[in-house]
This record gives sequence, C-alpha cells and structure tokens, in this order.
Amino acid sequence: MAYVEWRGNTCRVVWNTRKKDDRGRWIYDQKGGFTDETAAKNYGLDREAEIRNDAYISRRDGSVTVGEYAKTWVDTLDVGHLRDKAIRSMLRLYIEPRWGDTAVGDIKPSLYRAWKKQLKDLPNVGEKYGEEILTVFSMLMDDAVDDGLRAASPVPKGRKQRRGKYKKKPRERKREMLIGDVHQLACNALDFWGLDGFVFMWTMACTGMRPAELYALRRVYSHPFWPASDPLDDPEEEDREERHADDVERYGPKLMPAVRVQWQHQRENGALKLFPPKYESRRTLVLPPFLADLLELLLDSHDGEFVFRSISGGLLANANFTYHYWRPIADGRDASPEFERVRLGQQQTVTSRRPVPAIPATAYAGKRLYLLRHGAKEWIDEAGGVHSRIAVETRMGHEVAGVEGLYANVTTAMERRMMDSLQERFLRFVRETVWETANSSPSRLPDGLAAWWNRQVTAAKGADSCSGS
Repeated sequence: MAYVEWRGNTCRVVWNTRKKDDRGRWIYDQKGGFTDETAAKNYGLDREAEIRNDAYISRRDGSVTVGEYAKTWVDTLDVGHLRDKAIRSMLRLYIEPRWGDTAVGDIKPSLYRAWKKQLKDLPNVGEKYGEEILTVFSMLMDDAVDDGLRAASPVPKGRKQRRGKYKKKPRERKREMLIGDVHQLACNALDFWGLDGFVFMWTMACTGMRPAELYALRRVYSHPFWPASDPLDDPEEEDREERHADDVERYGPKLMPAVRVQWQHQRENGALKLFPPKYESRRTLVLPPFLADLLELLLDSHDGEFVFRSISGGLLANANFTYHYWRPIADGRDASPEFERVRLGQQQTVTSRRPVPAIPATAYAGKRLYLLRHGAKEWIDEAGGVHSRIAVETRMGHEVAGVEGLYANVTTAMERRMMDSLQERFLRFVRETVWETANSSPSRLPDGLAAWWNRQVTAAKGADSCSGS
C-alpha cells in the first residue's frame, strides 16, 4: 500500500513496484513535492493500479536517455547494409542532437510535433528525407514501449497522425517516353561513351532494370550465354538448381533471349561488392530480338566480365554515373574544344585525347536517369489487357500482395507477348523514321552497328509486307 511521508513543508508518496533487486529486496519508487497529503496518496494509488494492470513505467526505466537507448537499439535492427548506414546517419545527425540527453519517458507528443515542424524547415532536409527521419524516430519510440521504457509512443498514429493543415504531396511531372527520344539518348551515348552506352540506354528502356543492376550485369547472366553459362553462385537463392533447370528449357538464343537479374553493385564500408537486387527481386527478363542482337554485338566487342564497361574499360559502378555520364548524354554538350600550344618550338593545334563531337540536348535534359525505368513500365502498360498485372510487376521487380500474388504465375506465353510487343514497337519506329534525314542516321554509325541497323530496316519492311498481305 502506498504511504505518505512529510519532509518539511512538502510530502512525498512511496509505493512498492512489486519488483525485487538482485539481493531479493523489494524495489520502491517515489514522488515528492506534494503539499496535499490526499493528492499524494491518490497519486501513489494510481501508480499501484498501473502496476496491477502491467502498465507501470518506473522512474528508473523512464529516465534512460534517448542517446543511451539508441546505442543498443540500432544494433538490434535486421536490415540491409545501406539501410543500416542510413539509419545510423539519421540518428547521429538529427535525432541524437535533439533528443540525446532527453529521458525516453519525458518525450511528450507536443514536443514531438514541435520538432517535426522544425525538422521540415531545415534547408538541407527534403520532404522525403524528413519523412525517413521521422519514421526512424517512430521505430525507436515503438521499441522503447516494447522494452518497458514508456507506456505509449509520443508519435501519433492513425487519424491523429493526419491532424493539421492538409498538404498535397508533390509529384514529379513526367512526359511520355517516346522511342525517338530513347534513340537520341542512345546515339548521344554512342558518341560520348561508345557502343556500351548505346546498348545501355536501349537495355534500360526495354527491361526497366535499376541502374545498380545494370552496373553489375555479368556476361554469364546475359544473352547469348545465359542460361547455359549460369554459375549458380548465389548461396541465398535456395532453389537455384531447380530454377536453372527450368530456365534451360525456357530461355536461350533458340528459345527466348533473356538476361538474368541476379546481383547489383553497392558499396559496403567503402568497398564495392555484389549484393542481391533491391527487395531480393531476382528475376528473368526476356529481350526483344533487336536488343538481343545488340547485346551479342556488344559482348563480341570485348571479353570483360561485366556487360557494360566504363569509358576507360573499368567497372561502371566506380564512376559517378549521373554526373560524368548521364548529364552530358541527356543534357548535351559542346564538341571538345581545340587549343593552341607550342611544342619543340612549333605551334600546334590540338584537342583532347578523347575528342567528343557536339552532342544535342534530349527530352531528358535536366531529368533523372531513373525515368527510363519508369518509361519501361509505360511501354508495357500501353498494351492494356494484353499483359497481365503479375507479368508486368514481376518484370519490374515488384511483388503483388495478397491472394492475387500468391496464386499468380508468369507463364511463357506472357513473356513472349511482352517480348513481341517491344519488338513491334521498335519495328514500327523503324518503319516510320526517315532514315536518310534523321539526326542519327545509320550512315554515321560504326560499321558493325550500321549493319545491325540495316538488319532492323529489313525486318521492319518484311513485317510491314506480311501485315499488308
């Protein structure tokens, strides 16, 4: 039973927490500063009621600071290495500076709302990043409740979370991905980067692969070598032997050309490593014949392990791709300038060691590379009911939730329809393009690639004559 003790002009209430210390003695808690004995007594009785209902948080537990709790909390998270790095960064830069010295039990919802508003006003915190920080803090408080450091989280949930002025979430303005724009990107990449760049742009636009997956695409996982060359080197893929047996019967140069998305390149502690793709979305992507021919042409041109190489022939993942590759290709650039110099007493006019012609701006000037992945889904969606939802989402590396995803399966016929629709889109583009006057006509392409263009023109004419008959 709670009891009251007077100390001078104030009194305190003491109650038994019903817990024992290491020596087997009862642990008591207390609160002082009362001037009214009845109020003090009632406070103690309320705490005893919480103890009986298993809802009591002792002053000792609630006094643990956020900084102390976060040190052990972050090590309990079972997340990927990039997510772990991001969470530790948000704790260090934003959560601990504000809450590190605050007791876990002293964080009130009103204090949280004030911090949330201050966080959004910071110039270096965008809307999405700010939401990520708040999500991490909410996880921290939820686990503090589970650990008995708080009775409830100060972060509002449900309808309370939506209080305040309504603000529509901004959405990126997109434009339709036209095949002519992709062609211009590919030709720009050819001039700036080489054949690797030309094939890279078409591959991303047709497959929707994520950039890190393209960086890590290896020869053994690409047409025309895969699936026969599959090294089965992913120990986390438990059914890889069975999957490979099915792949051999379904894919290949004489069946359906395809690439296998098995890895992505990411950095861990500064070292570049191979990791499973995002959300472990390992998948097979069938290729339209025109793209399969391009990949054969590219892989015949080098013997490197990875399909797409950097300009210098090294790992593409080591480059700052957005700045050094995508921006000049999408935004355009002037031709490499000539400059005068004097060498061995003679005046010389020279240019850079790797001269690049003038590159025109494209429809993606100022836009991000990831929009090519979005456009790949546009092209599939445009076929309407021809492609099933499960086939489309699986190709993009997404899972369909619920019973629909559980019962559905991607069949050979579904994949062949996607392959054929992409091929027909390209052949239609070839038929409708005036090649002789196009900005990037076959006449200015390298010999091997010009021959490839001519084959596509022949295929387009043949398809046109068949449809006409």
